Amino acid sequence: MSNLKLDLHNIYNNSDLIDNALNTIINEAIDKKIKLVEIIPGKGFGQLKKKVLRFLQQPQIKNKYHRIDKDSKNFGRIFVHFKFQ
Repeated sequence: MSNLKLDLHNIYNNSDLIDNALNTIINEAIDKKIKLVEIIPGKGFGQLKKKVLRFLQQPQIKNKYHRIDKDSKNFGRIFVHFKFQ
């Protein structure tokens, strides 16, 4: 199965849409047993990336994935890894 990708550039200024998009992609990855989700908050000033990381650290979200990685070569990407039996 392929990976999922979420680019937040188009909705960077709408907090509700961001949360909805993040919830949707996390649930889609779980439903389809996709092991990697790439989230692109972009580089900018880093505020959107911080928002995404805060979202991912919420207890009800954190228990859905295995781990997250920040791309060491591209500041504007976050990888969410899932582990399925």
